[in-house]
Amino acid sequence: MSVKILLYIGALLAIAIITLGIIRVGDEKEVDRIWRSLESVPAEKYFTEDMVAGLPTPVKRYFYHAIIPGTPLASSVNLEMSGSFRNGGQDKPWIPMRAKEIISAFKGFVWKPVIGRGLVQFAGSDYYANKSGRTRFFLWGLVPIVNGHSPDVTRSSIGRLAGELVWLPSALLPERGVSWEAIDQRTIQASLNIDGEFVKLTLIIDSDGKLLKLSLPRWGEHTKDGSYAYIPFGGECQQEQTFGGFTIPSQMSVGWWFGTERYLDFFRATIEQAEFR
Repeated sequence: MSVKILLYIGALLAIAIITLGIIRVGDEKEVDRIWRSLESVPAEKYFTEDMVAGLPTPVKRYFYHAIIPGTPLASSVNLEMSGSFRNGGQDKPWIPMRAKEIISAFKGFVWKPVIGRGLVQFAGSDYYANKSGRTRFFLWGLVPIVNGHSPDVTRSSIGRLAGELVWLPSALLPERGVSWEAIDQRTIQASLNIDGEFVKLTLIIDSDGKLLKLSLPRWGEHTKDGSYAYIPFGGECQQEQTFGGFTIPSQMSVGWWFGTERYLDFFRATIEQAEFR
C-alpha cells in the first residue's frame, strides 16, 4: 500500500473523528441547556401537615413519612446514582452504571449516565423537557449508537418522569394538581396530568408509610410484536434514605411488565446524593 493511500485513509479517519466530536459536543451543549432550564431557585414554602389533612389516611401516612414538617417544598432534585443495567433477557449480563440526574416537578428530567467500562462503554442522555423526549447514546462517548426521538419516545418519557417523582415527593402534593385515593390501607394511587398525558401512579406502602413498590401503565414497545402499547411498569424499593428533610427510595430495581409473569428488572440504582431545591 502506497504512502499516498495511507495518508488518504488517515485523513478520512481524522475527518470522521473530528465530525463525531463536533456532533458529541453539540449534543452535550444541548443537554446542558435543557438541564439548566429545569433548575429551580431554593424553595420558600415549607411542608405542613395541613397540606395533606384532607387526604385519605394511607396517603397522609405516605407524606408524613416522606416529608418532615418544616422542610422547604422543593421543585427539583439533583441526584447522583450508581448501579447496573442490562439490555435484554435474563441471560444478559449486568453492566455497571453511574449517572447524574435532575428531576423537575412536571417540567421534565435529564438523566446523564456512563454505562459499562473499557471497550464496551457508552454515555449519553435520556430526557424529557418542553413536551419532547429523547434518548441518545454514544459508544466510547463519541460514536452515535442510539438516537430515539419520536412521539412514542416522548410519551414513554412522560411515564418515566411520573414514576420518578417518588424521588421528589413534594411534586406529588395536592397543591401540584395531583389527585389521590386509597385503594386499601397499603395501596394508594395518584392521578397526574403531565402535558396532557394522564398517568395513574400506584404506590404500595407499609404501616409506617414507607414506599415498598410503585407501578404505572407506561407507553413502550416491549410487546411480543414490538409495537407500542401501555405496559405495566414498576419496581421495588429495597432501601430508603433521608436527604434534606425528604425520605426517598435509595435503592430500587425496575422493569417492564411489573406484577406479571413476564416481569424482568433491567435497571438497579442506588442513590448516593440528593440535593433538593
